[in-house]
Amino acid sequence: LFFFIPFIETVVLSFRDYSTNLYAPDFVGLDNYVALLKSKEFYLVIWNTFLYVVGAVPILATVPLVLAILINQKIRCLNLYKILIYLPVIISIVVVAIAFKWLYATQGILNYFAELFKIAPIDWLTSPDVAIWSVIIVTIYKGIGYYMMIYLSALIGAPKDLLEAAEVDGAGLIQKHLNVTIPYLMPTIALVVTVSTISALKVFAEIYVMTRGGPLDSTKTIVYYIYERAFENLDLSMASAASVVLLIIVMVFSALNILV
Repeated sequence: LFFFIPFIETVVLSFRDYSTNLYAPDFVGLDNYVALLKSKEFYLVIWNTFLYVVGAVPILATVPLVLAILINQKIRCLNLYKILIYLPVIISIVVVAIAFKWLYATQGILNYFAELFKIAPIDWLTSPDVAIWSVIIVTIYKGIGYYMMIYLSALIGAPKDLLEAAEVDGAGLIQKHLNVTIPYLMPTIALVVTVSTISALKVFAEIYVMTRGGPLDSTKTIVYYIYERAFENLDLSMASAASVVLLIIVMVFSALNILV
């Protein structure tokens, strides 16, 4: 009801033209897809989305793993560390985005500390070269705790006898985890990479709150492009075609991860 019917309707919409009559659209076949492939804006959107995936996914796949291994040790105040790291996950993404928008302001805290160290103020959200990386930091901050808990749940079943045997053989902390823990967690790592990539491909709230796709479309990703086309320009046909393209990208990536 809430997935398959809208999905089928989106595919149908992508083959129609609503520009002349919203209630009696014309069937145009693949014209909307051809228009997408000819659009320079769409290629920019795809490039921005690719940058978002490349910037966010490697960190979201590795840093939570390191944190999970460290927290899995017998240390004091363990629950406190878990709460502090997981806290951003339960905070609304809108709240987090607004907070970071204040931090990134021209007279914000980050530029205040930059001035203390004699560093020129950085245009975090107004520079086309910096803005997308500033938004990526928000996504990473919001997701680290979530993926850390996935790794922690997998570490519960890690083979302790192999870890003890590695210690007996003289393996250090890093060697022990490189040779035992990480090979054991490879299926979980593949899961985290897949989930974090799909999340990066579908990023929207951070961009909507912080930049609205600017400056100069430098942070406009494919989901924001779909939203802009559908709800601001009322171009339902192009928005639907872009949605189908996004679905194909996600399905291809997911299939590759499952098969490889």
